[in-house]
Amino acid sequence: MMTKQDLLRQLPSVDSVLSHDIVPDLIDTYSYDVVRDTIRDVMAHIRQQILAETAVDVTSDAIMAQVEEQLQAIFQPTLRPVINATGVIIHTNLGRALLSKSAQRAITEVAGQYNTLEFDLDNGKRGSRLVHASQLLRDLTGADSAIVVNNNASALIMILSALARDHEVVISRGQLVEIGGGFRIPAIMKQSGAYLVEVGTTNRTRVADFADAVTGDTAMFLRVHSSNFKQIGFTEQPSLEELAETAHAHDILAVDDLGSGTLIDTSQFGLDYEPTIQDIVNAGFDLICFSGDKLLGGPQAGIIIGKQAVIDNLKRHPLARALRVDKLTYSALVATLEHYRRDEALTHIPVWQMISQSLNAIHQRAQHWSEQVGGRVLQSESTVGGGSLPGTTMPTHVLALDVSSPDDFMAELRAGSMPVIARVSDGMVLFDPRTVLPEQDDSLIESIQQIIQ
Repeated sequence: MMTKQDLLRQLPSVDSVLSHDIVPDLIDTYSYDVVRDTIRDVMAHIRQQILAETAVDVTSDAIMAQVEEQLQAIFQPTLRPVINATGVIIHTNLGRALLSKSAQRAITEVAGQYNTLEFDLDNGKRGSRLVHASQLLRDLTGADSAIVVNNNASALIMILSALARDHEVVISRGQLVEIGGGFRIPAIMKQSGAYLVEVGTTNRTRVADFADAVTGDTAMFLRVHSSNFKQIGFTEQPSLEELAETAHAHDILAVDDLGSGTLIDTSQFGLDYEPTIQDIVNAGFDLICFSGDKLLGGPQAGIIIGKQAVIDNLKRHPLARALRVDKLTYSALVATLEHYRRDEALTHIPVWQMISQSLNAIHQRAQHWSEQVGGRVLQSESTVGGGSLPGTTMPTHVLALDVSSPDDFMAELRAGSMPVIARVSDGMVLFDPRTVLPEQDDSLIESIQQIIQ
C-alpha cells in the first residue's frame, strides 16, 4: 500500500499537467491563465486529500478530468434554460411567460443593430421611446394612452407616488394582498407616500363603503387583483362599473391593479372568467396597470393604460425615467402585441398555445414518453400560475414514474446538461406535456433514460 509520501512524490508538476493533450483546447476556450490557475487549485485540493489519507488518483488524466469539471462549473451561467415539466404555465421561478418566435427574432434584430429607440425618422431628430407600444396598446384595449415601465409592481408605485402622495387611497380590506417576494399592498402604499384607507370587511365590501370613506384628501379608489389566492363563499365586491361611477361622482380617480391582465376571455378554455383589460377600460376606470410577462405572454414589463390626461401626468413624473424599459423589452412587447392585432395569439404566443392545446394532443405526447422510458400515463391537472386565475386548474395527462427516491431522482434531473424540473405527487415523479415545448421532447426523454438505465 502506497504511503502519503509516495503519492505526493507521484503527483505531477503543474508544468507537466499543462503539457497534457487536451490543454490547448481548454486554453482556446477559457484562456491560459484560467486553465493554469484551475490546475493549481485542483492539485492543491488533491494534496489535501492525500494528506487526509483519502483515496485519490494522481495521474495526469485523472487530474485533467477534475480540471475540466471545475472549469465547466466555473463558467456555467446561473441563468440557464430548463425544461419545465411541472404543468405550471406561467412559472414565476422559471422565468414566467415564454416569448413567441417573433418576439425572439425582434430582440435579436434590435440588439445587434443601431435602432430608433429615441429617434424620429420623419424629422431626423430625437424622438421618444414612449411611442413604440402606445398605438398598439390603444388599439387593442380602447384606452386613450399608455406608458410602459419595468414591471407591474413599479407601475403601481409610480401611480401612487405621482397621483396620491400625501393623499388617501381607498381599498377593500379583502384586497390587501401579499404576493411573491413579500410584496404587500400596505407596504407599497407607505413607500409611495399615500395613505391607506381600508373599507369593508375581509370577505364583503360594498360600493357604499367606498363612498362613505371619501374625504377632501381622497385621491383614488384602488381595486387590486387577488393574484395568488381566491375568496369563495359569503363574499361581495362592488362591480367594476359601480366603483368607477362612484369614484367619478366624487371627482376622484378609479384605478385597477389587474396584476396579470388578459386581452382574451379565459372562460372559453374552461377556466374561470377573468375580466379582460378591455372590460376594465369599458367600465370607465381612469388607469389600469398589468404585467407584460403573464397572461399577455410577453417580456417583463409593467403596462399602464388609461385616460390621456392622467397618463400625461405619469409621463412627466421623475419615476418615468427611473422605471423606463429598454430597447429589448420594447421590441419583444411590440412583437407580442402584434400577435393580438393579427388575431394569432392562440397559435403564436406560448402561454396561449399551452392553455388552448387539446387534451388529446397532450395524451399522445405523454403516451409517447411512456413508450420510451416506461411509467404510466395518468390524468392530472395543470395550472396557469404566476398569480393568474388563482385556484383554477386545467385537466391534463402526465407521465408518472415510480422511483425509489423521488427527491434523489428530481436532483438528478436538475443536474443534467439540460435541467428538467418536474413535480412529485403521491410518491411519483410527474411530467406534464402541457408546459414542455414539442422540440424538447427528445431532450426530456434522454434525460430520463440516463437516470433510469
